[in-house]
Amino acid sequence: MRKNYGQVVAVAGIDLTVEEGEFFTLLGPSGSGKTTLLRLIAGFERPDGGRIELGGRDVTSVPPHQRETNTVFQDYALFPHMTVGDNIGYGLRVKGVPAAERKQRVDRALRMVRLVGLDQRRPNQLSGGQRQRVALARAVINEPEVLLLDEPLGALDLKLRQEMQLELKRIQKEVGITFVYVTHDQEEALTMSDRVAVMADGRIEQIGPPVEVYERPATEFVAGFIGISNLLTRDGVRFVVRPEKLHMLRENDAPAPRMTVEPGIVEQVIYVGQSTRYIVRLDHGEQLVAVRQNMETADDELHYEGRRIRLAWAPEHTYVLDQQQPPGEKPAAVEASKER
Repeated sequence: MRKNYGQVVAVAGIDLTVEEGEFFTLLGPSGSGKTTLLRLIAGFERPDGGRIELGGRDVTSVPPHQRETNTVFQDYALFPHMTVGDNIGYGLRVKGVPAAERKQRVDRALRMVRLVGLDQRRPNQLSGGQRQRVALARAVINEPEVLLLDEPLGALDLKLRQEMQLELKRIQKEVGITFVYVTHDQEEALTMSDRVAVMADGRIEQIGPPVEVYERPATEFVAGFIGISNLLTRDGVRFVVRPEKLHMLRENDAPAPRMTVEPGIVEQVIYVGQSTRYIVRLDHGEQLVAVRQNMETADDELHYEGRRIRLAWAPEHTYVLDQQQPPGEKPAAVEASKER
């Protein structure tokens, strides 16, 4: 599928299938095309090429309100003059659902998002996290085939955002609806997703479970965008070693069998609470980052700056990057499949 805005290519030759009941995340930096792809699925934008299917039905020309999708935005888009209960039940009222059934479903949705007893409040009487739960309940109550979420936690502070990540995952498993989630936050994507599509320049760089895209990045972009990566070149081959896989050896420490060992000097020590980060310049000239968990006091670790050490890593903790050029554009479909 393709989408251009004048000379700007927003989505270029994407071929993607999302399975029923999956928590699928589109992850990428600003301008990577992830929100445009979400808007194409929702029907807010029309593709310049390719098609979109929902449950095997071609909906490329179907307007948004006739698609079995609902969208949750970062700004919540709640009706300020309505109560929480009326906001949640608004879609059911528009569909003509009887009042008694509507109340039952609203009450069930309030329990699901843990807002029981707040149905008579107005949105301006709620916290940011509570308003986000109301927006989620309003979207889920209509039982769409696919729920589209565009950076819904972006306006929340860090602690609340982390709490809501767990809540979203719990709710998704409880209701069994397919979630397509857009974020630029790598930790958010790794925490919640069944699969992640890493996007850059309107293309998908890699799709896979969180552990796969983190441990076995397919391209240098994926390696650099998700977490901290050490990129090394040996004999013309580019490969990745994650900071937590590196062992810092002192003068008398012996490496385990089969480990690669490289000497260097600690240029900088960064204390970040639960761990300490070391910037090490290898004798080869490459700069690597090593991380140690602060299992005990970290006072001694902070005096490593300027010391000569050796870094060691096991062969199974290196991953060779794809040396090939990205494939050319190809017209394709974006599908939300009902087949497992």
